[in-house]
Amino acid sequence: MKKLALAAAIAAIVPAAALAQNVATVNGKAVPKARVETLIQQVTKSGQQARTPELEAQVKDEVVRREIFIQEAEKRGIPQTADYKAQMDLAKQMLLIRGLMEDFRAKNPVSDADAQAEYDKFKAANSGSEYRARHILVEKEEDAKALIAQIKAGASFEELAKKNSKDTGSAQNGGDLDFANPNNFVPEFSKAMVELKKGEMTQEPVKSQFGWHIIKLEDIRPATFPAFDDVKAQIKQRIEQQKMAEFQQGLIEKAKTDYKFSK
Repeated sequence: MKKLALAAAIAAIVPAAALAQNVATVNGKAVPKARVETLIQQVTKSGQQARTPELEAQVKDEVVRREIFIQEAEKRGIPQTADYKAQMDLAKQMLLIRGLMEDFRAKNPVSDADAQAEYDKFKAANSGSEYRARHILVEKEEDAKALIAQIKAGASFEELAKKNSKDTGSAQNGGDLDFANPNNFVPEFSKAMVELKKGEMTQEPVKSQFGWHIIKLEDIRPATFPAFDDVKAQIKQRIEQQKMAEFQQGLIEKAKTDYKFSK
């Protein structure tokens, strides 16, 4: 009798334990809680959504709905179709590649020291003065000379830039290029700009690969930089992207293939 009672107790416990591992059953098939946890992790991974009771309820609903739809798809033979198999192959490829990149990222973290070194290098390369200039860019030298003559006669540099400059990004602002380090411009432009004094304009058109420029220097100031802590996250992200690109390129170069990439 004692053995029978013990067996009955065990029989009662086992289904309860099994049930604790599942969120529901659909047509007699268990839906494991692990699916809920996996989907919640995906949803909250980016940090844009916090784990809340409301989110958990929504995810449970979604997991059970998916099981209902999956069972119907299997009943209709969808997994045996050629399209399904092709799509599954693509999905497998993407999962493997994503896993590879995440593994590399985890094993090659970007430290604060790495970011600081990059920040210092950029700051050193861009130290000195920043120049605020306006310019008018045209295709022909004679057009640039004609505009210079109009400006000398009293025409507004800003209005002529709006009407004539083919640099549409700055034209709408009267040719204003804002403050920038001279290294940000092509050499011909930089050389002509830094030779100007505040308020002066180039007396002759300046030729570059983009066309003919008329340059007016508005102001000069010491170079300014954001604090390291304000840009650390962006610097780390850029270094991580560079490392990832180098890793991918290295794999491609080491691979033995007869394929010739177009780029």
